[in-house]
Amino acid sequence: MKNARHSKILELIEQHPIDKQEELLSHLRRTGFDVTQATVSRDIRELGLVKIATGNGGYRYVAASGAGRSAHSPSRFETIFRESVLRVDYAGHIVMVKCYTGMANAACEVFDAMVWNGVVGTLSGDDTFIVLMREEKTAAQLCQELAKYIPH
Repeated sequence: MKNARHSKILELIEQHPIDKQEELLSHLRRTGFDVTQATVSRDIRELGLVKIATGNGGYRYVAASGAGRSAHSPSRFETIFRESVLRVDYAGHIVMVKCYTGMANAACEVFDAMVWNGVVGTLSGDDTFIVLMREEKTAAQLCQELAKYIPH
């Protein structure tokens, strides 16, 4: 049942610009799934869904952690990153990624879904996420690479 529900969620977020858990809950119930708010919340977390800006001032859910059909594509990474990130910088082994308010979690989730050499882990806040690197050299290289995705 869980796999069928997850498949339906991925299908729904591709077909509809869903931006709230309540809206996803309503869509699932209309398609015959007997779900609660807690179930939908857990499914969103398990599927790695994040919200991205739609360009018209709104947001929508997308799959960013490998659950979606194209979650690892460079174009999806670039789109989410370009929509979320303002600048990157580093100090020592730490890379700081400054985002628009409320977008750091989405940008960090997408970053985590990609494979980066030398990354130990990430920590996300409201408008910033940090990346802990093994070496300062790789922090500088990561900064240069991420800067390519930021519109100037």
